[in-house]
Amino acid sequence: VAQVIALVGTGLSTIALALLAYNMAGSEAGRVLGIALACKMIAYVFFAPIIGGVIHRLSRKSFMITMDILRAFIVLLMPFVSEIWHIYLLIFLLNFFSAGFKPVFQAVIPDILEDDEQYGKALAYSRIAYDLENILSPTLAGIGLLFFSYTGLFVFNSVAFLISAVIILFTILPKSKHVERSGNVLNEISYGMKAYFKTPRLRSLLVLYIGIALASSMIIVNTVIYVKDYLGETDSSLALLFAFSGLGSMLMAFLYPKLAKIMNDKTITQLGIIILSISLFYMSIEPSLIFALSAWFLVGIGLSLSQIPSGKIVNMSANPKDRTAYFTAQFSLTHLCWLIGYLAAGELVLLFGFGFTAIFFGCIVVFCYLYSVLFWPDEDSQNILLHKHKNIVHTHTHDHDPHHEHHNHPIETTHEHEHHHPEVVHKHPFQIDLHHQNWPKH
Repeated sequence: VAQVIALVGTGLSTIALALLAYNMAGSEAGRVLGIALACKMIAYVFFAPIIGGVIHRLSRKSFMITMDILRAFIVLLMPFVSEIWHIYLLIFLLNFFSAGFKPVFQAVIPDILEDDEQYGKALAYSRIAYDLENILSPTLAGIGLLFFSYTGLFVFNSVAFLISAVIILFTILPKSKHVERSGNVLNEISYGMKAYFKTPRLRSLLVLYIGIALASSMIIVNTVIYVKDYLGETDSSLALLFAFSGLGSMLMAFLYPKLAKIMNDKTITQLGIIILSISLFYMSIEPSLIFALSAWFLVGIGLSLSQIPSGKIVNMSANPKDRTAYFTAQFSLTHLCWLIGYLAAGELVLLFGFGFTAIFFGCIVVFCYLYSVLFWPDEDSQNILLHKHKNIVHTHTHDHDPHHEHHNHPIETTHEHEHHHPEVVHKHPFQIDLHHQNWPKH
């Protein structure tokens, strides 16, 4: 519920930001919006890994509530913007705090829902919430704009963040698992990134996110330019295109639990990428509102199919104790893709036009798909790999588990002492962690 309320509020601000950029920059609104969203991505890319490295030392509930309150304050400042650089600064600060909230929220979900099927449904429902925002926000924005200026939408977003904070305050969250990690704070901050890049399926997923980001950027950055300058339509058409994209995405979110029973997550993700490439080529057709509605609908379908499984893919790749570090790495790296996408979408359309940019992005998406076909391992359906552990003696905090079955220490809770791991060859669901620092080579 907190997510839905915050998302609807954010959706109102997204539309208000597009209108604010157009009012201040005119035909260069795409460039202004692209740079503003790049500021958002910079905050995501550089702040999220820091949170991933230290969040296990903090209360997750208190942290998320604090982030919501700070976001509410920043959004309230939006109506007072008078210079373009004000937009850039406030967008950076707003998303500096969002970069703390979102990956922690994502990592909490599998702690609450440990069953894989239920977690998959939760991801689908989360996507539905996101898509309801795409559908409801333009509608609510359109109604709101009949009675007040777009600056009022920022006020509604601020209230939404405060409501989200109150809901989280009264929500019971499970205690986070103890983290088995050695080293200083810098090592902890970089841990998630290192583990992410050592996992083949996650490297392939990241390449696919390049394609996802490019398709998404065309929608987010250039819809206002496409509607105003290419179609000559009004603000209502802008809201309509966003709504059609949300409808396509929500349709696939409803169907995902059924698809997951007959297709694996790798196949579903790749199918989404194929649809995104088709939709980008489709966008290059002569500008028409009818063509645009169908193209935006296809993009929504592709974005939903390609992104919903990512949570399960990251979750299966991570030791539960390291889950937040993996999710923050995923959050940071994928938003780096969006950073590049936003800048490229704004500049290329301005320099070469909408049609050329759509075709160029479509070709890159095809390349991303081919990479995943070649380098995403097939054994991921089970994630059980044969591997060898070297003989080692070390010290770190740990619990008694299959890798720590010694009984020379009486404490059954988390404890720390020097202990020995003999050389062993075995197989089990494999994740990069303190005791599995490199992916097995076959």
